[in-house]
Amino acid sequence: MKITYIHHSTFCVEIEGKALIFDYYNGVGVPNCTYHGKMPALPRETPLYVFSSHSHRDHFSAEVLQWAQEYPNIHYIFAKEVKKKLGNSVLKRLGVGEGVKEKITYVKHGQQVEIHGVRVETLLSTDSGVAFLATAAGKTVYHAGDLNWWKWEGEPEEFNDFQERVYQEQIGLLAGRKIDLAFVVVDPRQEQHQFLGIQYFMEHVDAAKVVPMHFWKQYALIQEYRSSLPAGERERILAVEHENQEMII
Repeated sequence: MKITYIHHSTFCVEIEGKALIFDYYNGVGVPNCTYHGKMPALPRETPLYVFSSHSHRDHFSAEVLQWAQEYPNIHYIFAKEVKKKLGNSVLKRLGVGEGVKEKITYVKHGQQVEIHGVRVETLLSTDSGVAFLATAAGKTVYHAGDLNWWKWEGEPEEFNDFQERVYQEQIGLLAGRKIDLAFVVVDPRQEQHQFLGIQYFMEHVDAAKVVPMHFWKQYALIQEYRSSLPAGERERILAVEHENQEMII
């Protein structure tokens, strides 16, 4: 597998001629954090599978629908809540026709679908939308979206209890699964709780390689977390250091 870290939670994973694109957004629109990562150049005939876990502006840009003009073999897998963002006025502004709409599969949590040779399974997010498990050519990739153990100082106890319970329930659904590659949230805004979700994931999921994401350009956090692990566990963490970084596993 070839992994391209584009920026934030956006990745391109190439597996035996197929390209899986997760949570692409164009890098603008979030205050005080602008990204400049670009989609890798791919042959026109490449089968593209474009995943959007939810419609937050740091996880989705409607312009991905315009990619169908360049890549005829493209498929979109969107959380159902994304549909609200794609009214006729948006599609008209983008110059998107009915043929592109037919390429979109909307999914909700707890669903399993097969899309042109790629099996897609979904989990419930603790924030919005879904998390994805995508299996292509015998390789399984997990992308958390915003599924994370969101514990915040100052939030009501009921909120933090809900986050803990639902996160542990959803990660529990991965027990016994062999995952080849996982993209997991590390968010510095959680301060002392920033590694809570990834640590629980590492302890309970059999994932060969884990890539932290959603860290708002705080690249040093990855090495900080990696260094905190026992020597045998550190190799599971792949550290991204800059936009458009490529990794082969």
